[in-house]
Amino acid sequence: TAQPNAGAAPKTVRSKKAPEEPAARAPDVDSLGFQAMDRNVPGLSHVILQKLNMKSYEDYKSALDGRKSGSDFGIRTYFDMFQKMEDTFKFCVECKKLPDALPDPKSLRRCKRCQNVYYCGVACQRANWPMHKKFCKKLKLVALDRLVEWLIFTGDIPFPTDTWTKPAWDVKGWEDWFSMQEQLEEKLGAIMAGRYMTLLWANAGKPRPEDTELRESIRRLVTDFHSRPLTIGLGLRLFGIDPLTRPLTVHVVGASHVETLNTRLTDYDELTRMFPGHQGMEMVMVGVDVVDGPIMRPPLTTLAPRGRVYLSSYKGLYHDFWESHVETKLAARPDLVVGFHPGFHACPDLLAGWLPTLLLLRDYRLPVLFTVYSEQELKASLQILVELETHIVGYASNPFASLRPEQVYSSPNKPPVYCSSHYIALLGAEAALGAEELEDDDG
Repeated sequence: TAQPNAGAAPKTVRSKKAPEEPAARAPDVDSLGFQAMDRNVPGLSHVILQKLNMKSYEDYKSALDGRKSGSDFGIRTYFDMFQKMEDTFKFCVECKKLPDALPDPKSLRRCKRCQNVYYCGVACQRANWPMHKKFCKKLKLVALDRLVEWLIFTGDIPFPTDTWTKPAWDVKGWEDWFSMQEQLEEKLGAIMAGRYMTLLWANAGKPRPEDTELRESIRRLVTDFHSRPLTIGLGLRLFGIDPLTRPLTVHVVGASHVETLNTRLTDYDELTRMFPGHQGMEMVMVGVDVVDGPIMRPPLTTLAPRGRVYLSSYKGLYHDFWESHVETKLAARPDLVVGFHPGFHACPDLLAGWLPTLLLLRDYRLPVLFTVYSEQELKASLQILVELETHIVGYASNPFASLRPEQVYSSPNKPPVYCSSHYIALLGAEAALGAEELEDDDG
């Protein structure tokens, strides 16, 4: 599993003959309808939404944060909500049977150690144990974080953060970041003693963990929340783009429900603490799956407001946005383009959808930072980018990767993955190799 490594210097790539491309194939989909993580990225499947009586990701999050009546989905109490969430993970991890396929649907039993995977009987549990024991401890964290994540939607997480006491280039990773948070234990204690934490464990159907476990879970989820803005800040540093000298525009390309569902106007304000005194930054979320909400407002036609991070969005394909807004000056040309887990490695259809955008980014010589979930995804993505003759100026472990482990839904007994575990930095076409070589910036 890819782990954050604050000390890893970016590796540079020079032109080389592209390796043989494997035969194209669609995403692996198992009998339960889940896309396999070997080739794709984690996320709610339509199977999960159907089991929750929901039509979309918006319905799912609306029920979680109370913006929409849970009774619309057959959810009448907090207990109902948490039980329906847990139901989406109920299948025998060994034989893959769903409850409906069993003589007694209630015969599924949860692993007592990890509280995460289920078995239809003792025989399946014993058969699966040699594999499950390798991941049981880590999957316990997955199951815990999945519940504590609710506190993001209630507003308890993240806690208010303090002004950075170190310059951005001296903050090498999360240990440095947490060290700058004054009264950290008091902040964590307030969340622990809060109303929603009490409600959570009164209704979760699982025993409340020890306080030390809950505090670590909160810390992991705080890193998950702040990983995107701090990764953008890392991208600015890697390319030598200084927010203190001029207003900046960042395009988040391929934005989906992951980046935009329930997003608040203040969600990227950590960049202001990272770069105090900056001249203004605009984050434009561009993607066909951008979700309606506070950030669904047009990009600025003027400079970003000084000292503020301004969020806007465009629902559509990036090359269409470029033609309709950037070329007509309805939106600013980006100083940096960021794509969180673009997933173009997953199957030919996704790559075909991304191809016009990748070629545009290459041909306009825009500084680009992509993130991936794992080393396997990193290798597959690098191969595609080499074949497209993009200038890969560096790639490395991300010091601001999320520390929250995410499981492979259809087959939990695999190493968990971490959001934005690695990054890839691009600039123009391979033929343009030369002056803009990325410098070692201590990871």
